Amino acid sequence: MVLEEQGREPEEQEGTDEFYEEIEILVDPGQGPLRIDRFLTDKLDRVSRNKVQNGIRSGAVLVNGVEIKSNYKVKPRDYIKVILPRSLDGLGKTLAQDIPLDIIYEDEDLIVVNKPAGMIVHPGIGNPDGTLVNALAFHLQDKDLPVMPGNIADRPGLVHRIDKDTSGLLVIAKSEYAMSHLAKQFFNHTIKRTYWALVWGEPEPREGTIEMNVGRHPRIRQQQEAFPDGDAGKPAITHYHMLESFYYVSLLECHLETGRTHQIRVHMKHQGHPLFSDHIYGGHQIRKGTIYSRYKQFVDGVFQVMPRHALHARTLGFVHPTKGIDMVFDSPLPDDFQQALDAWREWTTRQQN
Repeated sequence: MVLEEQGREPEEQEGTDEFYEEIEILVDPGQGPLRIDRFLTDKLDRVSRNKVQNGIRSGAVLVNGVEIKSNYKVKPRDYIKVILPRSLDGLGKTLAQDIPLDIIYEDEDLIVVNKPAGMIVHPGIGNPDGTLVNALAFHLQDKDLPVMPGNIADRPGLVHRIDKDTSGLLVIAKSEYAMSHLAKQFFNHTIKRTYWALVWGEPEPREGTIEMNVGRHPRIRQQQEAFPDGDAGKPAITHYHMLESFYYVSLLECHLETGRTHQIRVHMKHQGHPLFSDHIYGGHQIRKGTIYSRYKQFVDGVFQVMPRHALHARTLGFVHPTKGIDMVFDSPLPDDFQQALDAWREWTTRQQN
């Protein structure tokens, strides 16, 4: 929605993963010439001029579809689009806790971490501490890291998240400029994100794209829902291809074009292939195979090996905010996922012999 700039605040739109927002402004016909950094600082609630300037430098501010510099003078009827990290209000300062972090890469601009399954990414109601953010607050407490919306006071540098029981890679920004630059990449879907998922059954076709809106389930608060007709939710696109079939279950590689909450889990459930051991979307029960005692005993054993949904954020790629180079990181499967794969591989091999 485009708003006339006539004394009203610009309407905010939730971006992918709800970690950033897109703001659109149509400049009033009577607006006099004014530097765009001053103009946006006046118009955006609780956004500093420094944050606006970092957004402009990172290319996250467009005027009439074109990147500009901070000294650009706004003109009547200019169409301005801004992408900014969204802050999380109401949590107060994050408690710094000495929790081990698996840091894959770190420099002065960002950190890439490998999150274990079971760790919540950021504090919330019912989970005030023990999270990845608490660990980051401790890790960064002796560094000259600015306190800003979306940083130490709320969520230090987070521009995306993964579910508590999903393992794998996350990137965290260490500066406001890096945060703005990464937020723009996530919003524009230029971030490379691949996940490995173990699902029930064999998807047909073995490679394809699921394009289906995803939004909150109308009755079950903990779940998201797929909306094939696009009458609710937000657009969501998942590309997948099968890496290996075990007949009863299949290992898929999924590439996210968007990043809606539970996107892969919801899309695969709608296709009739819920993730293995997914208690929320029905994958914690046998979905393929005759239920006889020996087979059921085997599946129950694999459930015990992997009691969480079988999803791992395997690859993460992005353009480095200051170096301008492509960076790609890969995370090996954690032990529980690997053991589950090995068990299914051995079972199907025995059945074929």
